[in-house]
Amino acid sequence: MTATAKQSLYDIKIKSLQGEVLDLHQYKGKKMLFVNVASKCGFTPQYRDLQKLQDTYKHSLVVIGVPCNQFGKQEPGNHKEIQEFCEVNFSISFVMTEKIEVKGENQHPLYAWLTKKSNNGKQNSTVKWNFQKYLIDENGQFLNYYYPITSPMSSRLLKYLN
Repeated sequence: MTATAKQSLYDIKIKSLQGEVLDLHQYKGKKMLFVNVASKCGFTPQYRDLQKLQDTYKHSLVVIGVPCNQFGKQEPGNHKEIQEFCEVNFSISFVMTEKIEVKGENQHPLYAWLTKKSNNGKQNSTVKWNFQKYLIDENGQFLNYYYPITSPMSSRLLKYLN
């Protein structure tokens, strides 16, 4: 695709953790925060703050967890195990997608859009580890990204939500 006809984020197909097609169009008008998540990572406690963020900004933000097993094999579970882990340990109610690859030759189109300036129109990035965050505005435009060490409740992220 050329820069003038770049794909909209809303046109990217991804499935929910339950295997249903997740229509990103339904979130138009809200910011979206995509986070590649894993249940056996040192950053896994961030699930708590991601849920707090979702609860606090539910009228203007959708948190979308994206399970990935590419970093230290820290998300080995299948969809049922991932869902159970999130519900039992963190009472997660925000959107979770199918487990995907966020980098490499099998990179999901969602992460190709999030990490490539030629797709998102703003900047290139590399997913460094689990719990890297990508913030999208109400119109599906790339706003910013945050490395895993950045707390979901960081002022650097909250400035876009307040």
